[in-house]
Amino acid sequence: MKLGNSHQVGNSKIPGVFGVVICAVLLAFCPPASAQHPEKVHRVGYLAAASGPSPFLAAFKQGLRELGYVQGRNVTIEYRASEARDQLNAMAAELVKLKVDVILAQGPAARAAKSVTTTVPIVFGFSGDPVEAGFVESLARPGTNMTGMSFMAQDLAGKRMELLKEAAPHVGRIAIISLRTHPGEKKERNETEAAARALKTELQYLPVTSTSDIETAFEAIVKERPEAMLTFPDAVTLSYCSQLANFAIQRKLPSMFGWKEYVETGGLISYGPNLDDSFSRIAVFVDKIFKGAKPADLPVEQPTKFELVINLKTAKKIGVTISPVVLARADRVIR
Repeated sequence: MKLGNSHQVGNSKIPGVFGVVICAVLLAFCPPASAQHPEKVHRVGYLAAASGPSPFLAAFKQGLRELGYVQGRNVTIEYRASEARDQLNAMAAELVKLKVDVILAQGPAARAAKSVTTTVPIVFGFSGDPVEAGFVESLARPGTNMTGMSFMAQDLAGKRMELLKEAAPHVGRIAIISLRTHPGEKKERNETEAAARALKTELQYLPVTSTSDIETAFEAIVKERPEAMLTFPDAVTLSYCSQLANFAIQRKLPSMFGWKEYVETGGLISYGPNLDDSFSRIAVFVDKIFKGAKPADLPVEQPTKFELVINLKTAKKIGVTISPVVLARADRVIR
């Protein structure tokens, strides 16, 4: 007589109902697949050439969130920052010892990261020319352990000159504050000089190598009395943005900058990429590296979208009336 279906186990037969019970018991003692294979927690080392919290860290975190990364669950960020080169180098070495999966290097911090490792992937957000800086072999094929976003766009230099002249047509002589050691600075200067010739405008070139030189540049402007001021964008002048903006206001000088951060602190006009968008985009590079991609194979990207920001509060303080035509083209107006 048969009792329903049976299952063969070795040479004996177990009635089907008992087999089901045994399977259920075994399953109860088996942990779920997610417990057997917990989600990996990726580690990012964020290295910034800054005196405190980076203004772009929040944008990077937002980019990670949009890709499904949650702080503390599947990603952690080790943040280190300093304006001193030797401290940056030490911090970069510390991140390597912590065995981070990738280093995100902001601005000049990319050089510090490069100096301590050729194996840990480095993703940079860099305002200069990464080829000239020696970070990558080419934008299309980096060929090293580095890749990322370069904010360098040579044709913007001429456009900034044109916009400044449109905003302040009376200007005949413009002071140029530029970080001489910045990779790509010569190209930017050449483009600016070409635009100045086309606009029949004279330039007072004031190169700096550190923030302390900016005070010397201010003294030269007071002495030579140019009618406007244009600052090339980079991490050094960005750290001095409030002083640059306030000086231009005190001297009643229309001022042009490369990023909105300068205008938010009192500059008159900026034209360039939105760095928040760029640092959010950097999260895509980090995600690809987490998934196995090599920096050597990830082309360096450059911004394709640029914004014109105008500070009308500053315009009023220095006695400049921005034409409606220029205002209509602005992406953002600070009133």
